[in-house]
Amino acid sequence: MAGKPTVGVTGPDRGGWMAWVMTALALRRCGARPRRVTATRPCDPAELDGLVIGGGTDVDPFHYGESRPDTLSSDQGNSLVEWLVSLVLGVSRALFAAHRREDYDPERDQLEQHLIQYALYNNLPVLGICRGAQLMNVTLGGTLHQQIEHFYSEETGNIRSVLPRKSVTIASESRLKATLQTASCRVNALHDQSIKDLGDQVMVCAREGNGVVQAIERRGHPYFIGVQWHPEYMPQSQVQQHLFRDLVQVAAQPHLRTAT
Repeated sequence: MAGKPTVGVTGPDRGGWMAWVMTALALRRCGARPRRVTATRPCDPAELDGLVIGGGTDVDPFHYGESRPDTLSSDQGNSLVEWLVSLVLGVSRALFAAHRREDYDPERDQLEQHLIQYALYNNLPVLGICRGAQLMNVTLGGTLHQQIEHFYSEETGNIRSVLPRKSVTIASESRLKATLQTASCRVNALHDQSIKDLGDQVMVCAREGNGVVQAIERRGHPYFIGVQWHPEYMPQSQVQQHLFRDLVQVAAQPHLRTAT
């Protein structure tokens, strides 16, 4: 194909500014042209060469046959560079947050499920981030843990930080391992839900030591990876930037979009 590949980046209509900026930066660094996509700013998926399903408010449990809980949530020893990145991102997220999300986003759910289905049918490369990974699994018939506190001890709790403070182990022979070029890595965490039952042909490709699913991928698709962490908030990590690099590589070369 001629020119830079266009990669759609989904997000909420309100808020999500910092996530969009950081994801767009990561894609531009890899040679792609990012395009913001929201419920009120949809696009024809045929115009896209790749897709990033971004983080945000929880997936409505209606989509996997469960009722809503009483309370809702949303995505929210390190080097000096990492601490500085965390400080800048934390302040920026606070300054540019449009409001505190207190409800689900059915219009966004519908938009993103349509895009995911299109990506599956047309072998479009897709990367899911946090909520995005969860919705990818749900779209394929999977379910979620609406609360994950029971996986953690009272002493440690579920860490929520833009700093890479969690360790995950990556499955051997997985696309994710080939992409990140490592069998384990440190990641950040802003989630308090996780994948439970797997969707059709979905496999777990990374976990925490306590068993919490941290990444998934789909067999037979050229690039269908979802991660619970936020690689866009780790621009200092060459390992995490591989996720965007490989996405763009597949997006830029249609002949790579064949079943694997």
